[in-house]
Amino acid sequence: MAYIERILKRVFFVYIAWVIALVASAADPTATKYSYRECGGSLRPYPAPEKYNYPDTLTPVFIYHVGRHGSRYPAGSGTTLGLIKVLRQADSLKTITPLGKQLLATANEVVARVNGQWGALDSLGMAEQRAIASRMYDRFKSLMSNARIEALSSYSPRCIMSMYSFTHQLSRLNNQMEITTSSGRQHSPLMRPFDVESDYNEYIQSGAWNELYREFMEKTVPLTALRRVVGDKFPMDEIDARAAAMNEYYVIAGMGAMMMDVDESRYFSLAEYNALWSVFNLRQYLQRTSTTISTVPSEIASPLLLDLITSIQGVVDGKSMGIVKLRFGHGETLMPLLSLMHLDDCYYITNYFDTVAMHWRDFDVVPMSANLQIVLFRSAKGHYYVQALLNEAPVKLIKNVDKTIVSWEQARTYLNRCVPLYYQIAL
Repeated sequence: MAYIERILKRVFFVYIAWVIALVASAADPTATKYSYRECGGSLRPYPAPEKYNYPDTLTPVFIYHVGRHGSRYPAGSGTTLGLIKVLRQADSLKTITPLGKQLLATANEVVARVNGQWGALDSLGMAEQRAIASRMYDRFKSLMSNARIEALSSYSPRCIMSMYSFTHQLSRLNNQMEITTSSGRQHSPLMRPFDVESDYNEYIQSGAWNELYREFMEKTVPLTALRRVVGDKFPMDEIDARAAAMNEYYVIAGMGAMMMDVDESRYFSLAEYNALWSVFNLRQYLQRTSTTISTVPSEIASPLLLDLITSIQGVVDGKSMGIVKLRFGHGETLMPLLSLMHLDDCYYITNYFDTVAMHWRDFDVVPMSANLQIVLFRSAKGHYYVQALLNEAPVKLIKNVDKTIVSWEQARTYLNRCVPLYYQIAL
């Protein structure tokens, strides 16, 4: 009898554990399970693209390329130095853990590796741009071999160096090319509209998006990973703790772009890393894309989209032949543009912001060196077609149209409708 009771108790406790686990998993159906590499988000290096071919019945006649700068050192010193400050405080209070001492050494190594070049393009970023340029040349050789290259970039040094790395590689492949480059603040309406658009600056300073972000951050950021490095007895209020936890995430997630080896699982469980990434991801979604709060964040890309449309139309009208246009900007340049164009996985509208991480993922949209290429083709009969490549992979250009290659007339109509009317009237 006693034996049976023990068996029943064991079965009962197993059942209770199963129910608890089931309830816990059901408590957050929006929790994601992306890999450590994916959770590097927009900080991760450019992923290798799959092989791409276009139909041999079409001839490429124009390319419009909008690219993000390549992998870089951390954009600023604030997150790294902020993490170091917290870890040093924990060290001085003798609450720091052995893992925390390892993280402190790693953060100091980051500072040493950067050597004051915060935000600068590193050798990996240059290599990414050279590789994209080489693939563009190889894929579209009939166009690229005789093309005139017109490249421009924002005034940011990492964007200028991305442009030079890209165009330098093209010149190495064919030094008969005519290549012109330009950079500076005169290109900010195209490449840095977030600097010059007053409506956008007003939106960023408003509390609408920030309140949603703060609420999500409060309920989502786990403090367990931070406690493993600073110690359970380290005194810190929740606001400071959440900020420090996000700094820890940012430093670790950004090391790959610096070609520094790091084992993320040493500092974060996969669930913790997903949670921290989802907070980082939501901030970009709210600030850089169309949402139910505001469409302004994507509409700032209207001048860039209009430039794309008029550039392609100029080729179709015979006004500018044999030209490839390259634009080099930021993740903050691409995210609004891709959202404005309503490209799949780049545009998501919801009132349930805890579902964003399931449908809009910065690691798919804007990894380092992210790019959008719109390729114009001409058929043997003289008809024009376009194809969109996001990070060098074909994507549907027009919503609810399954084809990735569509007529230019159809694409032009669609893209013009993406541009707010007040932008078109102002021209």
